[in-house]
Amino acid sequence: MITIEILEQLSPSISPELVEQAVRAALTHQNAPADAELTVVLSNDIELRELNLQWMGVNAPTDVLSFPAEEIDPETGARYLGDVIISVETALRQAARAGHSLEAEVQLLAVHGVLHLLGHDHATDEEKARMWAAQSEILNQLGLGQIQVREE
Repeated sequence: MITIEILEQLSPSISPELVEQAVRAALTHQNAPADAELTVVLSNDIELRELNLQWMGVNAPTDVLSFPAEEIDPETGARYLGDVIISVETALRQAARAGHSLEAEVQLLAVHGVLHLLGHDHATDEEKARMWAAQSEILNQLGLGQIQVREE
């Protein structure tokens, strides 16, 4: 099950179906278990700055944070992968700079966050090449092949 939570006063609004589509594409691409569960939260710069400071030691907003969980639901046996938190405000700025839609940027960030939940990273050049290749393949599947995965 994919849970999409949207901050109540968030503007502009994002279609939860678009986010779910991106998440499903990433899970399928990575052969994740069919019963895997995760949560995506569409939030703002204030929350992402607070989380970034608390967990990463960086006092600034960021576009996406992933919190892997790797828990098993004792009742269902389903694997909970974790949480992905996206700042729609940062996504909006990044989309404007890149020249594509906010929706495309949020889908990119959702894919990026899910890949982190599934163990991908970009700490080394080799890891980064693997992760960026997976992101590009998934974005192509979503019809977003024109989106360039940015260097971090």
